[in-house]
Amino acid sequence: MTLTKKQVKQLRSMANQLKPLIQIGKNEVNEATVKQADETIEKRELIKCSVLDGCGVDAKEASELLAEALGAEVVQVIGNRFVIYRRSHRDDVEKIRLVRE
Repeated sequence: MTLTKKQVKQLRSMANQLKPLIQIGKNEVNEATVKQADETIEKRELIKCSVLDGCGVDAKEASELLAEALGAEVVQVIGNRFVIYRRSHRDDVEKIRLVRE
């Protein structure tokens, strides 16, 4: 699934008020991080993550690694934070309605 420019713009504006829910530290993107992020993104569809100073990878690398592990899309990377999106498979979650082009 590839996001269009309009969809990325919509998700970026939605992520603006989000607080980082996942922190990536010195252990980088490991199995525990992926598991926690998977549970969180399944509930929310859109999550913001932060990369701590002691981490061996920067936010861009971490976002690509985590998005690949989750089958998600990177929405944006700014400084030490990034936002990723994946459509939830659960029926009890309110889905984000993406704009169509």
